[in-house]
Amino acid sequence: MTKQKLVLIGNGMAGMRCIEEILIHSPDCFDITVFGSEPHVNYNRILLSTVLQGSTKLEDINIHSLAWYKENNITLFKGESVTHIDTKRKIITTDKNRETRYDKLIIATGSSPYMLPVKGSDKEGVLGFRTIEDCQEMIKISKQYKKAAVIGGGLLGLEAARGLLNLGMDVQVIHHSGFLMERQLDRAASAMLREELEKQGMSFLLNKHTDEIIGGNRAEGVRFNDSSKIAADLVVMATGVRPNVNLAKKSGIETNRAIIVNDYLETSIPDIYAVGECAEHRGMTYGLVAPLYEQGKVLARHLCQIKNDGYRGSVLSTQLKISGIDVYSVGEFKENQGAKAITISNMLDGIYKKVVFREGKIVGAVLFGDTSEAIKLSQMINEKKDLSQAEKVQLFPSQHEKENAVTSMPLTGIICNCNGVTKGAIIEAVQKNDLTTVDEIKNCTKASGSCGGCKPLVTDLLTYIQSDEFDEIIEQKTFCTCTHLSEDELVREMQQYQFETVQQVREILKFKDMKGCSLCEGGLHYYLDMMNPHYENNRHSLFTTENEQAVLLHDGTYAVVPQIHGGLTNVQELRNIANVAERYNISNIRLTSDQRIQLIGVKKEYLPLISEEIDRGLQQLYERTVKNVSVYIGKGTCICQYEPALALSNELDKQLEYVKTPCDIKISIASCSHIAENVTTSDIGLRRIDRGWEIYAGGSSAEARSGELFYVAETNEEAVEISCSLIQYYRETGNYLETVGSWIERVGIVHVREVLFEVDNREYLMKRLSSERSRAITYLL
Repeated sequence: MTKQKLVLIGNGMAGMRCIEEILIHSPDCFDITVFGSEPHVNYNRILLSTVLQGSTKLEDINIHSLAWYKENNITLFKGESVTHIDTKRKIITTDKNRETRYDKLIIATGSSPYMLPVKGSDKEGVLGFRTIEDCQEMIKISKQYKKAAVIGGGLLGLEAARGLLNLGMDVQVIHHSGFLMERQLDRAASAMLREELEKQGMSFLLNKHTDEIIGGNRAEGVRFNDSSKIAADLVVMATGVRPNVNLAKKSGIETNRAIIVNDYLETSIPDIYAVGECAEHRGMTYGLVAPLYEQGKVLARHLCQIKNDGYRGSVLSTQLKISGIDVYSVGEFKENQGAKAITISNMLDGIYKKVVFREGKIVGAVLFGDTSEAIKLSQMINEKKDLSQAEKVQLFPSQHEKENAVTSMPLTGIICNCNGVTKGAIIEAVQKNDLTTVDEIKNCTKASGSCGGCKPLVTDLLTYIQSDEFDEIIEQKTFCTCTHLSEDELVREMQQYQFETVQQVREILKFKDMKGCSLCEGGLHYYLDMMNPHYENNRHSLFTTENEQAVLLHDGTYAVVPQIHGGLTNVQELRNIANVAERYNISNIRLTSDQRIQLIGVKKEYLPLISEEIDRGLQQLYERTVKNVSVYIGKGTCICQYEPALALSNELDKQLEYVKTPCDIKISIASCSHIAENVTTSDIGLRRIDRGWEIYAGGSSAEARSGELFYVAETNEEAVEISCSLIQYYRETGNYLETVGSWIERVGIVHVREVLFEVDNREYLMKRLSSERSRAITYLL
């Protein structure tokens, strides 16, 4: 197959993350060429402030080496800018008169620092803060001059000012507003930040508007519109950025503030896309790494023809990267339009926390002095979870709980938000690869490799792993005592050889015990059943009938359960069951724990007749399966509707009957938000809320473990699709006898979300589930 020619304009973080994702999904589909206007390989621009502050070396911020480009057959042109796009001929032209044809074109030209249009802004010693060259020039100037002025009291300006202080310069920060970082902080947090920065030697001029950069050929000071002035040998403008859209405009691509794109990052011209700071999506532009990475992932899937829901926008979060100061902001932080806040202010210890709610959900937060809850709060905002009063109280843990945050965090807990790296993934990487430093963890897992905000957490986790207290070793155990193979190794071998019988597996894979044990007997049958569509498992429980519809009791009679989907029946069906029971002298009838009717004491010769005469037939009694869905209806004075819950349970029972699973699955449904406990402690739980269904996954009543909020479905149909595709993905990737909760801990809930949030993946899994169910029904008939 002829490869399509993919050209990327821009060698920055957003565009190259898209290329990384393409190499994962379809490494052989594209012939890739990258043009970068800077004379460098792809580097982490976010960490320039840490280079200036002296905590990172320039060579350490490179993301990809030249060898990486060569290994992945990517043609890179450094220091070469694209000047024209011929959208009709599909040819780009560079400033070196190079012409390159494309089939698909990605524009990722980023943005440029906004230089105030004031007199003297073109003087020597006036810089933006955007590139490696800017950083190097500041370091050079600091060796000769000592007075610096930073125009802009936002995130970038403060990080630049801190770096210049570390270089030994006297720094004054000029800001047009009355308080710092007004786009990310409220006045209280901003005042605390200013006080802390002043202690470090920084000084501030607030409510000041620059009128002129004064001096001869080079800068000597700054004059303001009130006629006051200050001396400055170096002036750094950190007043924001402007998307680089000139190339797109000249080429006839629709722009506004930036290049206008749809949910799939498509521009107004076919086969041309835009990602990163130069893209405008639904009226928004983004300059933070997490949204840009998310855009790159969506575009990569689209180009690889993997169906997905597209990019829907991002919740913005900000973390200040200044040594010794912890500041974090996410979402909305102002109290207005019905938004109310919980605030904790501890001036003695320099701690301020504010969490903003709207209609019971967290919509934003500001943290100063202690940002240990940052990741947790960000996840709650993204999940749009309704919080109970108890959960609101637990938002701010005690000092002891904070000190043990990494220890108590589940394996599925997110350590690195930018790259979606979990605690379990880091532990596994450390153990498998003998990693001993944070840099090694970064190179192996990408944790802390983007914005760097999670580096303290990664450091804490590594310290914990290396301590005597650590006991979370992730081991690869053998499947059972009959074989030397681990479960993963066994499954890989079975997939390779396409076995037809259990005995074949034992003989060819050289099991130590050819007779096997109860564990491998059941496990091998299960895996053969999953892998081979023509495999017929003739191994039936000693305690069930041949078609697995009745359980043998101690007195030689049997117990059967009439099929009642969702536990929802009617008078006619109940009368039919009663008539059957009376006709065949069945005196004992009970309600099971999962809300079904069981007929006890059935003679063997009557079983075929009863199965035929019960309206819906008899329920299959597999050993490991999705159990009957349990429905919980409101208690006490609750008058919420229960019909949607019954309809949902009915549909789930129909979709999931005859389906075998690695371990029993319990599904619970709560008819309204007043019920929670049984839902959150089931393998899969669904709770009715005002906008649809909250879907929880991985709970366990036996282990008193609450499931995590996995998804919010707007309709019954969507809830069924998400639940069923989740179960099918568990069937295909779960280990034998591994519970849903243990499976999620092992593979990571972020990974499961990434798989199931793609429409194409869900369609594929639902087809697979339907096929398995049809095969099971055909076999039984």
